Parts: sequence; structure tokens; C-alpha cells
Amino acid sequence: MLRSTSPGRTPAPRVPRAVGALASAALLLPLLSAAPPAGAETPGAGVLQGQFARAAARHGVPESVLLAVSYLQSRWDAHGGAPSVTGGYGPMHLTDAVTALAGEVPHHSDGAEDARGDSSRAVRTGARVPAAVPDRSSPPPRLRTLDRASALSGIPAEELRTGTAANIEGGAALLAAAQREAGLPASADPADWYGAVARYSGADDSATAATYADDVFDVIRTGESRTTDSGQAVRLAAAPGVAPVTGQLAALGLRRPADGPVECPRTVACEWVPAPYEEFGDGDYGNHDKADRPVSQSVDYIVIHDTEATWDTTLKLVQDPTYVSWQYSLRSSDGHVAQHLPLKDVGWHAGNWFVNAKSVGLEHEGFLTSPDSWYTEAMYRSSARLVRYLAARYDIPLDRRHILGHDNVPGTVTSTIKNMHTDPGPYWDWAHYFRLLGRPFTPSAGPDAGVVTIRPDYTSHRPVYTGCGTAGEACAPHGSGAVRLRTAPSSDAPLVRDIGLRPGGQDSTTEIGDTGARASTGQSYAVAERRGDWTAIWYLGQKAWFPNPRKEPTAVNSRGLVLTPRKGLAEVPVYGRAYPEASAYPAGVPVQAVSPLPYKLLAGQRYVVGDRNPGEYFFAPTFDTGGHKVVRGQEEYYLIQFGHRVAFVKAADVRVSRA
Repeated sequence: MLRSTSPGRTPAPRVPRAVGALASAALLLPLLSAAPPAGAETPGAGVLQGQFARAAARHGVPESVLLAVSYLQSRWDAHGGAPSVTGGYGPMHLTDAVTALAGEVPHHSDGAEDARGDSSRAVRTGARVPAAVPDRSSPPPRLRTLDRASALSGIPAEELRTGTAANIEGGAALLAAAQREAGLPASADPADWYGAVARYSGADDSATAATYADDVFDVIRTGESRTTDSGQAVRLAAAPGVAPVTGQLAALGLRRPADGPVECPRTVACEWVPAPYEEFGDGDYGNHDKADRPVSQSVDYIVIHDTEATWDTTLKLVQDPTYVSWQYSLRSSDGHVAQHLPLKDVGWHAGNWFVNAKSVGLEHEGFLTSPDSWYTEAMYRSSARLVRYLAARYDIPLDRRHILGHDNVPGTVTSTIKNMHTDPGPYWDWAHYFRLLGRPFTPSAGPDAGVVTIRPDYTSHRPVYTGCGTAGEACAPHGSGAVRLRTAPSSDAPLVRDIGLRPGGQDSTTEIGDTGARASTGQSYAVAERRGDWTAIWYLGQKAWFPNPRKEPTAVNSRGLVLTPRKGLAEVPVYGRAYPEASAYPAGVPVQAVSPLPYKLLAGQRYVVGDRNPGEYFFAPTFDTGGHKVVRGQEEYYLIQFGHRVAFVKAADVRVSRA
């Protein structure tokens, strides 16, 4: 049992929600071609809707079913013929993993990384990749649907990969074949296609297949419309009366998910794939820590990761006692969820022990450095439902100071800054994700607001990144939710500097893993100045400028609380963790240094405020949990949005006001 210690007082309650309202990931190239294939087809404006209609008619599939399935896989985007994170091509996400997926270096395999992020026990770095990772030469059927679509339609595989019309035709052929194999007629009523849609998911368990099919029919009932990445306007009219024949699922013969103590909402398909808690000599153990949250400590953050590995490899790694751990993994092809740890326990995933002890980690199948390795709508939706469930369970605000990317987690001390991870990276669509969470980023203040929230148009905003495959070489153009920050209101001005990443004072770069001059969608910053089409924000102790024209804004004006050094202080230190003062530690628990980062928060600067909480430290250096303790102090901290990553300042050093 965990014991909470405090010097003569009970833990301070959270302030009202008005106040709280990897080395960089390895630069790998998991897809054989970062750029879209040379022959990739780009349909003319207005053509895509007709391609869906013709393919549906030719194969006897209701057009609404074909459109809804495609929406759940790709939101009707073609991605220029480049494959998804699981080797899926085109609007119908026809999978060809053998062609698409190359070597992988999993997420936590960097030799300098300490995913646990705590110095109370020996640091095990350079986590090995177990030799027995799955063989990808013969992927499961869900990862090779393109070959079957080719056989059914007679269309060559290369054309299915690069041609939009051909890809839609192949998807329609797969749906029609699933309907025939179920012994069902090619009905014009979409309600009769539930089983075929469930089969199309590729899921091998009944819960995931049902969740996928339910999502498709939800799209049919509610309707959708959007402009795709190739400029195509596509619309699916709402049909609220469609009631699918869900009993068709039983005839598919799918397995039941693995039983276990899963903690998931009913709206996602979730199974238990436990991570091991094992001791293996010399006081070493893995791959997580037993705890008693939220009795012992509150859960305040949810951390979004990508795996830098395929699904089968991800599951193999999290079940290795010598590796690291997180609470959930999510599969790209169909949104399937595997839970690995009870939520009360602490995973080793964020590289910052304070954050690990107070967070839940979600790993999403994907690769951040492959510019067109897109995430499916099915995975975004499952993830959003899971996050909503966790946020409600633990009273976590749905904002970007609590829903963090791994790239937003700060280094614990100065020496760890350069080794922090950069996933899920600039291609994760935070704007869409928060719309699914029911918290879209919309203006909440007028044009002279003191706070802005970053929100470029993901599809059209395509800043140049380099190093996706080869250092210095430009990545293929791709939509992004991140804006680049400069020292002056000019596109020719140098990028702002991050002295933590580059102590020598060098400028930041456009490399995909360089977060030194980057602000991401949903992050809120205090305005330092406005000049024409440019806005300056306070960022890492300096003014940082980004283009923000009124006609095509890259940020929305917001309300919020900000803090600044209290009167009489020229500067205050900034921390990567909120640990208690030395006097709070009981006998037997080593005092953890309250070590400032190299940055300074200067007088006159303002930063957006998150929670206010007392300093805490979870002491868990041994496999035997008998001596585990939570140390809680009197010194209180605010979380702030300081740079691309969050940080902490002592409450006694600052004053808070309305922006």
C-alpha cells in the first residue's frame, strides 16, 4: 500500500478549472517512399464524388456504404498515393504491408533514453529490442487487402495504389465480395450491409469489427461533407433512419477479445494484453511500477505517443519485462485498443517521472518521420473516445496543457532536455482530434485578446520540414498543425533558439525532430505584440513571431489566465518537474533535487496557466512495494505553456491575472 507523507498538512485541493480550466525520435523511414509515387493520380475538381457513385453502381454496393467506409479509413483523402502507417493506400485504405512497410526502430529504443525518468534507482538506458519481434514477411490478411482487391477487380496492384478511381473500385469489389460470401444479396438498402462492413475492417475479433461497423453506420446516419487533400468536395447526405442488421456479425466467426480487467468505454473495442511486472536480479525489475492511483496521487495528464513500430512489434515489446510500458496501445487499421496496465499503476513511457506518476500513456501505431504516413479516422475516433472516458474518470480538462503529446513533456533537468522524444510530431491532426473530443479550438475573445490558441488549417498549412529520410533533405509536402516561430516579423528572420536543446546558442532548424521553434495546434500562449499580419508570443523566455493574417489566421483569439514574475523579481526559474521542498521528505526517502532548467521567465513576460498543485514525488525504487511512498510538500507549482513543451514554476514566484 502506498503511503502519502506531508509536512503537517493535507494535500492542497486543485484550484478551480478556471485556473486549471526520445532524444528526438529516431529519424527513420518506415515507408519505402516518403514522397508520393510519381504516377499518383490527382483527380480534377468535382471528380471524386462521381468516382464513388460509379464504383458503387458497378458492384451493387449502396453509395452511402462505400462513402462511409472510405470516410472512416481516410476521410476520403488519397494522400497522393503514399501509404498509411499500416501500409494502406488511397481513399479505401487498401493494404499492402509487404510493399509499404520497411524496417522499424521502436519508440523507446534510443540508447540515451530513460523512459522512467527517475534517479532513485539505477537508470537502464538503451532498452533492447527483443530478438523475437514478429516476422513481417507474411502479414495478416488485414494488412494485404490490396492483392485481394486486385484479384477481384482485375485492376493491377500498382494502379490500385496510385489511382484514386481504381482504389475506390477495389474497395467496392471487396465489400461486394464480403456480401456474397455471407450469402446475402446485393441489396440497395444500406442496413443490409452491416456484416460486409464489419468484415471490411479486417478485425479478427467480434468487438472490434462491431465497433468499426457501428462507426460506419453512424457516419451514414449523421452524414459528412468535407474538402479532401486534393481539393475535392465530397458529401454524404444524412440518413438518420438507417437501422443496420447487426445480427449479421455472428455469422462472421470472429474470436472474442482476450478477457481481462480492461478499463475502457463501451464505445471502443478493448482487450487485455498485460505488461509484466517481473524482477530479474540485482534489484532490477520491469516494466512498470505498482501504485494506487488516484488514492495515492491524482491523474492529471494524458500523453499521446506514436509507436514508431507496427502493431505486432508493439505488443511484443510491451510484454517484455526488460522493456518499458504504457497503459494503452491503439491499432491504426481499425482503432482496436489493447490495455496493458491497470490505470492505478504507473507506466514508464514519458521520460519524466513526475509526469509518468500522474499520467496515462496512449501509444498509437504510427511513424512520425514519414510525412505521408497518415493515421486512420478509425484510430482517431477510438482514441478520442478513450480520452473522453479517461478525462471524465479523473476530472482532466480537455485542453492542450493536460492532453499532451510526448513532444510536449519537458525534460526533468537540463541534461535530459536533448533526449526527450518528439512524437507524435507535426503531422498529428490535433484540430480534428479535439473536434472528436467535443472541444474544438474556436475563438473566445476579440481581436485584441491577450492570449492566442494555435490553429492553422491542417490541410492547407504545409510548412517545409527536413530530415524525414535523409538529414537536410526536404520531406514531402504534407498538412501540419504546427507553426514555425521566428525572432522578428519576417519570413527571412532566424528561427528562435532553444538553449536547452542547443546550449551553444545555435538557431533552431526545420528538421522534423527539432521542436525548438515550434508551436502546435491547441497550445495557448500569451500575446507579446501584434504587427500587421504577424503575432508575437512569449516562448522560452523570448518573443517568438509567426504569420497570422486576419484573412487566413493560424491562431484564434482566446481568453485565459496568465502569470508573470511577482513584483520585485527580475526573473524566476523554470522547472521540468514539480518536486517537494527538501524538508518534506521523511527518513529513508532521498531528497530529490529541485533543479531549474536553463530557461528564465523574465519580468514583463506572461505565460498561460494550467493547474496549481503542491510538489509531489512518488518514491518507488524497488520491486517490493512495501517501501513505496508519495511525498507531498507545501511548496506549490503552476504548470505553464512555456515553449513547445510545458514547464513548471513555483507559485510563490509569480502572480496570476486575467489576460
